[in-house]
Amino acid sequence: KAGLKAGDVILAVDGKSTVGKNTEDVSDILKGYPGTEVILTVKRFGESKERKISLIRDEVNVPNVPYSGMISEDIGYVALTTFTRNAGKNVGNAVKKLKEENPGLKGVVFDLRGNGGGLLTEAVDVSNVFIPKNELVVTTRGKVKDWDRSFKTLNKPVDEVIPLVVLIDHGSASASEIVSGVLQDLDRGVLLGQRSYGKGLVQNTRDVGYNSKVKMTTAKYYIPSGRCIQSVKYDNGEPLDIPDAERTPFKTKSGRPVLDGGGVKPDFVVGENEELRVIKSLNSKFLIFSFVNEYVANMGESISIEDYQFDGFDQFIDFLEKREYSYESESEKMLNKLMRKAQEEEFEISDELKNAAAKINTIKIKDITRYEDKISSLIEKEIAGRFLYEKGKIKMGLRNDEEIKEAIDLLHNDAKYQSLLK
Repeated sequence: KAGLKAGDVILAVDGKSTVGKNTEDVSDILKGYPGTEVILTVKRFGESKERKISLIRDEVNVPNVPYSGMISEDIGYVALTTFTRNAGKNVGNAVKKLKEENPGLKGVVFDLRGNGGGLLTEAVDVSNVFIPKNELVVTTRGKVKDWDRSFKTLNKPVDEVIPLVVLIDHGSASASEIVSGVLQDLDRGVLLGQRSYGKGLVQNTRDVGYNSKVKMTTAKYYIPSGRCIQSVKYDNGEPLDIPDAERTPFKTKSGRPVLDGGGVKPDFVVGENEELRVIKSLNSKFLIFSFVNEYVANMGESISIEDYQFDGFDQFIDFLEKREYSYESESEKMLNKLMRKAQEEEFEISDELKNAAAKINTIKIKDITRYEDKISSLIEKEIAGRFLYEKGKIKMGLRNDEEIKEAIDLLHNDAKYQSLLK
């Protein structure tokens, strides 16, 4: 609101150059006492001249429940983006408000997608919004038995009977997995989306001198069924899905089978693996973010969430081609594996295999058009965030969200909802 925009490059803070510094160093320079002034020198996309922006420092308060409201006539929605202080209280207040303002409320969609976790105590309090007092939520167990702890709910729930659908994805981690796993273990709600990340470790830091610390894993999280949510296989730091046959089975309160060994698996799986991998590739290279930097430079000062429709997908494809964007498709992954194996066993790699690899490479960008609707929706959300911030970003995303539509349909189909909990 003070003039700093997403995509601005900070060149200096109070005259001190930030060129070459990492994000953490720039953040430290920006910090100061509330009420003091800071002058930023920034370079904005599409402008040749640098500009100076004056900001007054204040306490940063990022809401952990940026949006809640009705997504149909009788279905409510609550988004929780991080488990910071008062997360449980804020989720509880959002659910109370939905019930008070909508007497015909028939169900709630609780969105934990992309939520990387936070405070363990808040995971307990968030769970407590939907489950009874004195219910076991999570146990931490490590090699030192005296350090093992159990955490139970302490308060009366806001609502322990209203039908509940919890949205999770590969970005849901740690405290998000505790909450979603607890609600699944107690058969309190249906999980919908993709398997969660798989972070179930308790970690602590110790000073080692020379202004350095070491982070040590001291225990693991275990949820009510007895399973651990920690992933057990990794590739370059990323957790891998392992076959269900290699995972240890446990049972929920009503006897439904659930598995450990790698995150929480939804009761209702939505989303293609290939599609998710393409989206992850685009986001990891900040290509949607960078494209929107260019796109909004020619837009007006605001947009209407109800009316706005992104119609520049061809421009996005051109943008990717200029950036020489590439990703490894599943077919290409298998072909490359075959070619490596052939080399290891000293077989001659045929021209047919080489030609197939080249052909796959040339059609990959065009192949992205298969996911036009999903990518366009993400671009619309990014654009809304530039003008209307986090709340606008969420509201824009709700318009075309297939998982939201599936959740609403599920809450309107009581027989199907109940069958998933049996």
